Amino acid sequence: MKRLEDPRLLRGRGRYLDDVVLPRLLAVAFVRSPHAHAGLAAIEASAARAMPGVAAVITAAELRGLVRPLAPRLAGPGFTPSAWPALAERAVQFCGEAVAAVVADSPYAAADACEGVRVEYEPRPAVTDIDGALAAERVVFRRAYRHGDVDAVFAAAPIQLRERFTHGRCVAAPLEPRGVLADWDGETLTVWSSTQIPSALRSTLAASLGLQETHVRVIAPDVGGGFGLKTHVFPEELAVAALARLVGRPVKWIETRREQLLAGAHAREQRMDVEVAADPSGLVRGLRARVVADAGAYHIYPLTAALEPLGSAAILPGPYRAEVYEYEAVAVRTNKPPLGAYRGVGMTMGAFVMERVLDLLAERLALDPAEVRRRNFIPREAYPFVSASGLTYDSGDFPKALEQALALADYDALRREQAQARAAGRLLGIGVACYTEYTGMGSDVFRRRGMHDVRGVESATVTMEPDGGVRCATSFPSQGQGHATTIAQVIADRLGVALERVRLAPADTAVAPAGSGTFGSRGAVSIGGTVAVAADQVRARLQVLAGHLLEAGVEDVVLEGERAYVRGLPDRAVAIAELARLAYSPPCGGLPAALGPGLSATVYFDPPGPTFSGAVHVAVVEVDPATGRVRVARYVVVEDCGPVVNPTIVEGQVHGAVAQGLGEALQETLAYDEDGQLLTGTLMDYALPKADDVPAFEIGHLETPSPIMPGGVKGMGEGGTIGAPAAVANAVADAVRAHGVRITALPIRPETLRAVSSQG
Repeated sequence: MKRLEDPRLLRGRGRYLDDVVLPRLLAVAFVRSPHAHAGLAAIEASAARAMPGVAAVITAAELRGLVRPLAPRLAGPGFTPSAWPALAERAVQFCGEAVAAVVADSPYAAADACEGVRVEYEPRPAVTDIDGALAAERVVFRRAYRHGDVDAVFAAAPIQLRERFTHGRCVAAPLEPRGVLADWDGETLTVWSSTQIPSALRSTLAASLGLQETHVRVIAPDVGGGFGLKTHVFPEELAVAALARLVGRPVKWIETRREQLLAGAHAREQRMDVEVAADPSGLVRGLRARVVADAGAYHIYPLTAALEPLGSAAILPGPYRAEVYEYEAVAVRTNKPPLGAYRGVGMTMGAFVMERVLDLLAERLALDPAEVRRRNFIPREAYPFVSASGLTYDSGDFPKALEQALALADYDALRREQAQARAAGRLLGIGVACYTEYTGMGSDVFRRRGMHDVRGVESATVTMEPDGGVRCATSFPSQGQGHATTIAQVIADRLGVALERVRLAPADTAVAPAGSGTFGSRGAVSIGGTVAVAADQVRARLQVLAGHLLEAGVEDVVLEGERAYVRGLPDRAVAIAELARLAYSPPCGGLPAALGPGLSATVYFDPPGPTFSGAVHVAVVEVDPATGRVRVARYVVVEDCGPVVNPTIVEGQVHGAVAQGLGEALQETLAYDEDGQLLTGTLMDYALPKADDVPAFEIGHLETPSPIMPGGVKGMGEGGTIGAPAAVANAVADAVRAHGVRITALPIRPETLRAVSSQG
C-alpha cells in the first residue's frame, strides 16, 4: 500500500519548522568563531545593537546563571566529562562555535548585525587530528574488553593479518537543517524544534533553565530528515529558549547549510588498528582491535563521545564465529565540532573493517570472498548466539541470506563478466559485504553502556473518538520513515476500521506520553510494543461492549469492516462507530459493570533488545583508470528485519540508506587544514551523491523473526548505510587489486585510484 502521509507533503502542505510563524516573532543569528581554538578577550556589540531592526545582542555574560551547559554523563571508568555552553564565554574550542547571538526583526537584519559584532580573539594552537590529540593526552573516553585467551590463540595461529583502517569525517546533511522556535507565556516555555527526541529535549531544557518539566512543552512539526543528527540537544536550543525569555518575544533560529557543515554534529572520523588470527582454511579464530575516534571539542549530548568507538568495537565480529577478542575503544578531544550519531553510528566502521579483513584473508589464501564468509558464518541453528564482543544475537540466517544474494546477483555470471572485462582492459570489481546491526535498544542497553541521560522507554496513546475515528499519539516522532502509514495499518487491523479513520497526532509533549524518541532503528519495534498493545486494549473494550449489546461472548466478537459482529453470524452486528458513541454517551442502564466510559489506552514499553537485523550486499563497480572515478554499475541487497510490516517502506529505507552509504564510501568528507579551518564549507565542496551516482537496486527479503520482540519485528532503518561502504570498498579493491592499490580508507578518493593508469 502507498504511504498515507505523502500526498500532503508532495502537494506542499507540510508544516516544517520555518513554516511556523507567531505574532511578534523575531529572528536569531549567531556570531561564530573564525578560529579553531582561541581565548575570548572582549566582545564589543554596541555598533550591532544600534543597527536597524536589532532587538538585542546577547553574549555569554547575559546568559550567566540563566542557562546551564550541556554536560552528558557516562558511568564507569575512563570517562572525562565536558561542558558545552550555550555561548562560549572564556574560549572557543572549534571553528564555528557560537560566541554571541543577535535577535532582530528579520533573519537578514540579524545576519547583517552579526557582522557588526567585534570579537577580540587570542588565537591558540589547535589540535586537529588523532595523533596530535593522543600526543597531548586529550583522551575523554577509554574502555578495554577481553574475551578468551587471546594471546594463546594468536600465538598458535598460522595465519595472521595486521592492518590500519581509517574513516573520514562526514555529516548527516538532512534536507531540512536544524532549527528551533521558542516562546514564553509567563513561566511556561513552548518550543518548536526540528528534533527526533521531543521528550528528551523537554527534559534537557527544563534542567538547563531550572524549570519543572510541566512548564516546558516541545512540539516537533514535520521534520525533514534527521539521520541521527537531530537525536542530540545542541547549545543553540538552549540559547534560543533563553533569548526568548530575555527579549520577551518569540524568537526563531533556522540553521544555514554552512552552519550545519561548520558547527553541527559530525560523524564517523576514526582509526582502527586490527589484527586477525586465522587457520589455513580461512576460519577466523581471534581478533584484536584498537579503535580511536576524533570526538571533537565536547561530548555530544546525551550520547557522549563513547558512541562511535564503542559501537565500532562491539560490532566488529559481525555475523561471524571468532572465538576470542580484545579491544580498546578510545575517544580523543580535538578542536573540531563534536562527533555524534549518524545513521549506522559505529557499526559502519565495524562492518567496513571486518569485511575488508575477510577479503584480505581470502586474497591471502586464494579463496573466493563468498567462500571465506561461508566458512565463518554463525549457523542458523546456533542462535541465540553470544558474539565474541558479548552481544547476544537473537536470530538470523546469514548462510541463507548470502546464497539468496548471490543468486539474485547471478554471482557466477558476474565473475565470468569480470574476467572478460579484465581481458579487455576494464577495471571491473565485485564486492560482498555482510553485517549485523543492533536495533530496538531499550533502557538496559543504555545503562550497561553507562548512559543515564537516554531513557530507552517509548510510549503511545490510542484513542477511539466518539465518532469511531482513531487518534494515536506517540513519544517517537517521524522524520520521514512512514510512521503514519505503519501505525494506521497496525491500528486498523486491530480495531476493524478503515485506514483513513486513523490519524497520527503531531509530536507534542503536551499530548503524547513521555519517551525517548526515534533513533537506533527503534521505530517498528516501538510501534509493536506500544501502538499495537494499546490498540489491543481498546479492542478488548470494544469487544466487551459489543458482546453486551449483541448478547454474545467476548471471544466470539469480530471487529472487521467498521462493524462488530458475532463470529459465524455476520448479520448480528453493530457499527463500530455506534459502539464508540455509546462508550462516551452511555445508554439507559449504563455500560457493563466491568467497563467504564471512554475508549483510550496508554502503553509504555521498554524494548528487551537489542534485536539484531542483518543483510548481505553485493556491489559491482567499474573504475575509470584515467580519472579514478568509480561507477556503481549494479547493487543487490538481501535484508532480514524479521516480518516485513510494509514492503514499500522497508525498501524505501534500504534505497535511502544505501544512497547515503555510497556517498560515504566514495564522495563525502569534511576536510580541515592544520589550523582547524573547514575547507568543505558548502555543498559545492562537500560532495553529496546525486541521482546519477546511485544505481537501481535489486532487493530480496529474508525473515527470521526475533524471539524477544513483539511480533518478531526487528529494526532496519540504518542497514543500507552500514553495508554499502563495505561492499563498495571490497568491489573497488577487487577492481584495482592487480595494480597494487590498497583500499584501507573511506572515502575512496579518485586521486588514489588514478595511480592505476600509470601502473597499468
